[in-house]
Amino acid sequence: MSVGAAFAGMRRVAHLVFRAGCPDCRARFELGANALRLAIGATSRTTFYSFTCPECGVPVRKPAGERIVALLTGGGVRTLRLHSTV
Repeated sequence: MSVGAAFAGMRRVAHLVFRAGCPDCRARFELGANALRLAIGATSRTTFYSFTCPECGVPVRKPAGERIVALLTGGGVRTLRLHSTV
């Protein structure tokens, strides 16, 4: 099956949402890909995603393992690749 045949009849792509929570105010919410940022570093310590809590406005930064990185990149989240200066 060709790619064209697989996507024939598709009119629009559904917007993906990601569930998140704020460690500060404990709110739970859903965010679109445009509300998240992913930074991929050389180590697990420098690989994280971030967003601003829509409830309290606090900037949130959380670690991102391999599974989270795959989900976010596949979902269209903007990604920054951090490079080592050494």
